[in-house]
Order: sequence, then structure tokens, then C-alpha cells
Amino acid sequence: MAFALNEINKSSYLLPNITLGLWIYDSCNAQSRSLQGTMWQLTGNKDPIPNYACRGTSPLAAVIGDSQSQMSIPIAQLLGVYKQTQISYASTVATLSDKSQFPSFLRTVPSDDLQSLGIARLINFFGWTWVGILAENNDYGLIGSQMLKEEMVKAGVCVAFYKIIPLFYSQEKIQRIVEVVKKMTARVIVVFSSAENLYPVMLKISKSDISGKVWIASDGWGPFPIFNEKDFFKFLKGTIGITIPTGNIPMFKEYLYNLHPLRTTEDIFVGQFWEEAFGCRWADPNMDQATLQELSREGKLCTGKEDLRTIDDHFFDKTILRSTYNNYNAVYMVAHALHAMYSCEPGKGPFFNGTCGDIKHFEPWQLLHYVWKVRFQNTMGREIFFDKNGNPPAAYDFYNCYLTSSGSVACVNIGHYDSGAARGQDIKINTSAITWNEDYAQAPVSVCSESCGPGFQKAILEGQPACCFDCIPCSKDEFSNQTDATECMKCPDDQWPTKRQDGCQKKSIEFLSYQEPLGMVLAVTSGLGALMPSAILVVFIQNRHTPVVKANNRELSYLLLLALILSFGCSLVFIGRPTTLTCIVRHMTFGIAFAICISCLLAKTIMVVIAFNATKPTSNLKLWVGPRLPNILVLTCSLVQVLICVSWKVIAPPFYQMNMKSQMGKIILECNEGSLVAFCLMLGYMGLLSTLSFIVAFLARKLPDSFNEAKFITFSMLIFIAVWLSFIPAYLSTTGKYTVAVEIFAILSSSAGLLGCIFFPKCYIILFRPDMNTKEFLMGKATGSLKKTK
Repeated sequence: MAFALNEINKSSYLLPNITLGLWIYDSCNAQSRSLQGTMWQLTGNKDPIPNYACRGTSPLAAVIGDSQSQMSIPIAQLLGVYKQTQISYASTVATLSDKSQFPSFLRTVPSDDLQSLGIARLINFFGWTWVGILAENNDYGLIGSQMLKEEMVKAGVCVAFYKIIPLFYSQEKIQRIVEVVKKMTARVIVVFSSAENLYPVMLKISKSDISGKVWIASDGWGPFPIFNEKDFFKFLKGTIGITIPTGNIPMFKEYLYNLHPLRTTEDIFVGQFWEEAFGCRWADPNMDQATLQELSREGKLCTGKEDLRTIDDHFFDKTILRSTYNNYNAVYMVAHALHAMYSCEPGKGPFFNGTCGDIKHFEPWQLLHYVWKVRFQNTMGREIFFDKNGNPPAAYDFYNCYLTSSGSVACVNIGHYDSGAARGQDIKINTSAITWNEDYAQAPVSVCSESCGPGFQKAILEGQPACCFDCIPCSKDEFSNQTDATECMKCPDDQWPTKRQDGCQKKSIEFLSYQEPLGMVLAVTSGLGALMPSAILVVFIQNRHTPVVKANNRELSYLLLLALILSFGCSLVFIGRPTTLTCIVRHMTFGIAFAICISCLLAKTIMVVIAFNATKPTSNLKLWVGPRLPNILVLTCSLVQVLICVSWKVIAPPFYQMNMKSQMGKIILECNEGSLVAFCLMLGYMGLLSTLSFIVAFLARKLPDSFNEAKFITFSMLIFIAVWLSFIPAYLSTTGKYTVAVEIFAILSSSAGLLGCIFFPKCYIILFRPDMNTKEFLMGKATGSLKKTK
């Protein structure tokens, strides 16, 4: 402060012809003394008289201080009444930013809320999520730690423990703190405290078997000389602290080097410092002669020829840190405010009617107005100003302390935090410059639970903080591609999770193709199946005049064989990549084809019954014998199925769709029935026809053999009904291409059953037993049969 005033008073551009003086009081770490000193400054009298000043012509410009927040708060409350400017260089408690309570308080040190944010960003940088907090029992510790907790919660960090450091020594409370620190698994502990209040706790910890902890120091206690002893440093090694940026004030070190007790007699502390620094004593007129001779003989008398440059430079490095730099800026803030007032032109001033404040007789509130407006660059080129809360631009340095080879403690800058920078660029840490505790070769891990890797999600444990969790794998249709995912995600419809469930991959497309074995087998079977009725049709046409072919309506046999060719062939439409057209064709083709087949069989059976009964003398059924009735039956029964299929196509036809959900990892190309009711109606009508054919054939199975196909039709209907009754549960229980395969199998099986039961016996007679393919043979059989019935 004296150095800054000396610079200002020598300046030719800042407050020319104006001399600034200083008046220093020690609050002695007691609020009552801080208030007493403030009253002295306000009144100018050692016996303060409230609201009365006897200072003379030298007005009080501003109060610089105090350092500790607990001292600054009562001072600010008192000075706020008079709007007297107060600028602190070290009080950081966030409460002081409240201008409704402290209207005239400003500071050149950042607020604790920004310090808390900087510590939270440091914790987040190293990925620590399980952190303990110690806070002293005052505004600095309680408010700072509370803000830190809020920032930690935002960053997803959990508080492992939160303990209060007592302001007055309590062995019981300190022992409880030590036990918690030792017991808890958190490896990182943040301490918001002053050095004085923290010392008893650290002393107790140094005597306990506690190691492997990383201490995060607020600006209230580190780096502090009382913790530089080896007993402390064995567990404090690796400590990371936060502090305001250092300021290498030009010529300040030279100023300190030039201090001398014989030249600065008004400063009582210089002489004491000299004795401490050089281990000597100044001769005192009150000192007895024997003591004087002994000191002279031992060379312990201070001569004044000692040189400060010869002592350990460590002390002088310390003086440019922390509050010294901010104190320097605070003095210059007041000087620039006074200069603005001094330079004010009457009529252009900021007060009523453009008036200015008188530099020799100004009111406190007038100078306060100028202080709020000050914005300048200091001698280090940094811009200094106050925001709306009276705080400076917030920036912090991070430091790390280590033990040198000589046994002394040294601290190095390891990074920087700037609250005004963009997220991600606000914090920079040089991890290679950090010396960790012996327990760690690199940054330790401080978590309640190990991280959940990709493919897992966190499951919070009941009654535990959010950072304590179990890792559970994602369900089969979900994935997580990041560490510590709170929930698994669904893949897009056309993708599915990888084997490790840490991402998505394209689903394979599935349909019954001609290239795969199952499709090839069914296609070949369908082709061969269609060739068989074709061959039989050729045989029947070539032998159309033989009794076996002519029996039971030759034209119906031809139509039945054509329908069977169509039913075998329609299976090919089910194979291959489906389209909307093939979906419509495949269902309607096989429905109509089978309706024709069963209609033909029904007509054949009915004609057998009519033909047999028409031979009776009294029968009137002779009129119905002939091709007209079976043709009408086949046409009518088939048209009903055609009508169902056409209605199906008009109302809600089948269509092609991509089924992405029925099977994991597959996109099934399939045909949607469109109208399930129409599909069931088509199958139900086939079932009705087949059941009716079965009943008629079963009743007619004992009629004369020469005209009777009823037994073969009965067997064919039994096979047909059995196949399609089995088809329903099989169709509903399969998915994908196997559903199509089941449908094809049902078509081929039922077609083969009809073909085998109806036409194989006839072909056997035509091809291998031509002797049985005669009218006489058939009539002979018929006669024999009639005799037996008689």
C-alpha cells in the first residue's frame, strides 16, 4: 500500500499536486477491534464520536480492507450507513456482493461463488465424483462450501461427507472430523477455511494414520507457511490450491530490497523484520553494557550494512502473491476515482445541475459514485473494473506444492480458470506439472462406484447418493454408447444393438429367397408338384375315351387337374422379395385355386350320389344326370370365393411391409393381410367347402365301385382338413420367412393329398392295368356288387 501511494504521489499524470496519505489499523482478528479502528478512521479521533469528524482539511477517501470476510462484514455494515467507500483486497464471501446490505463495499478479489465454480470445474476436470467437504463455521466457510455443493450437484458430483470446522477448539468435534476423513472412501477433500481455524484439524490428522487423500485448498488457507512443516507435508503433498492470479508488480521487489531501518524510521516493522531476517539485534540505549558486549563479541549486533539481497529470496516471492497484488489495485482504484473527481469540469459533473465534488471537501457518496465508474489498466497491463456487484473480473490460478531436495516447500502454477471464458475453454490444467502424493503416480480416482461402460446403465442404490450405483446391462433391444449412461436408448427402427450393446448396426433383411436352401427346396418341390398334375392331364387327355377317364365326369377331372397345377404353381409367388402386387396375387390365387379344387370334388361326389339313385325305377333324379349340374355347382362355389377375394382387394387388400420389431436384429419383408377378417373369411369358406365335401363323400363311400370316387375323396378331404387345421397354430407361432414356408408347405401338402388320393389310383389303372380299363370289367364289378347287396 505504501509502495502504491509512493508511485501515485510521484506521478505527473495521476492526481498532480495532490498527495495521498495512509492510516493503518490492525483489527487483530477481532470484530470489535475492526469496528473500533473503523470509527477512528471515520471520526479522526481515538475516542470516537459518532457522526462527527475532527480530521481537519484531509478528508477520508476510502477504507482499504479488511482481509478476512468476518472482519469486513461489520466494517461494511457500518461504512454503508455513511456511503463511505470500502475496497477489500482479500474478503471473498459471496454475501458481500449483496448491495442492498453492503452498498459501499467493493473488492479487488473475486467472490467466493466464482471460487466455488472454479473448484467445481477443477473437480470435474479430473473426473472426481465422490468428494468430501470441510468448512469452517463462519460465512466464508459455510456460504463458500454451500455454493460449491450446488455447483458439484450441477456437475454430477456427490458429497461423500460434509463436516463443520469449529471456530473454537473442541477436541471432540475435531476427533469426529478426523474419524470421518479416515473412514470415508472419498480420496478428494475440499477445505473452505482459514489457516488459523484449520490448523488444529490438520495437526490431529498429521498424528493419525491417514494417507492417500488429495486436498483441495480454498484461498483461505493455502499456500500458508504454517503447513510447510514436514509433519504436515507428508499427507498434504499433492495438494491443489486455488488462488487469485499473481501480479508481478514492477519495481516492487526493488522497493522491498531498499527498505532500511535507518532510512524508514517511521515504519516500526522494518526494524523488527531486519532483526528476524539477519538474526541480529539493534543496539538499544536501554540495553545493559554486558549484553551489548556479548552481542558484539558473537557478531549478533545489527550494523545496517546487511543486504537483503543475500537472504533467501523465497520471502520476496511470497509478497507478490495474493492479497499484495489486490491491495495494490485497490489503492489505484481510489486514486483513479479521486482523479476523475479532480478532473471534473463544473457544469459537466455527474451530480445535481452538473456539479462536481470538491477534491478537498467531498462527501463520501460523491467519491463512491466515481469508484463505481473506474476502469483502467494497471502497470501490468490488466484491465481493472467493478461489475454491478462490486466484484472484479474473476480469474484464478491453480497451484500445486511439493517438497524440494533441500527440504523446503515450493509451489508451482499448474493451471488457470477464467469464469468469463466459454465452457470448455474456461479451465486449463497442466497435469504433467502436478506432483501427486506418493500413493499415486497419476491423478487418483475418487468415485463411489466404478464407472459403467458402454452397454450398461446406472441403477441408483436405494438410500445412497446418485454417485453410488450398480451397473446393469441394457435390455436386448437397447444400447448405451457412453460411460455412466443414466438410461439405455432405443436404436432406430432399421437398426439394432451390437453384440456388446454399445451402439447400433444395420438390421439384416430377411425374406424367403430362391437363393437359400429352404427357398430352393420349396421352389423345386412346387415346380415338380405342378409337373405331376400336368403329366396326369396329358395322360387323361390321351386316354379320354377310356372308361376310367370317362367315369365321374371327365371335364371335372380336367378342371381339377388345371386347378391343382395352379395351386402347386402359386407357391412360387410366395418365394422371393415380396411386393404389393405379389402379396395380392399369392393369397387370392391359392384361395381361388383351392375353391375350384374342392368345388370339383364336391360336384363329383354329388354326381355319384345322383347317378346311383337315378338307376332306381321310381327316381326323379334322372333329370339331373349330365354335365349341367356339376358345372353349375363348380361355377357357383368358385364364384363365391372369387367374390370374397375381389371384396378383399377393394376394401383392404394385402400389401408389402417391412416388419422391424417382431425379430431382434432383422427386418422382415412380409405381406400384411390388409384385412384379417377377409383372410379368415377366405380360409373359412375353404374349410366350409372341404367339410361339406367330406360329409357327402363319407356318406357316399359305400355306393357301387364303378361310379364311386367317394372313398378317395373322403381320404383327400381328411388330408386337406388335417393340413389346414395344423396350419393355423403353425402359422401363428412362426415369424419371418418361416411363416411363408409354413404357408407354402400347407399348400403343397394339401395339393399333393388331393392329387394322390384322386388321380394316382386312376393313373395306376391306365398305365399299369389296362385290362381293368374296360367297360366290361367295370360293369362286371358293378354287377357283382349289386348281387351282393341283394
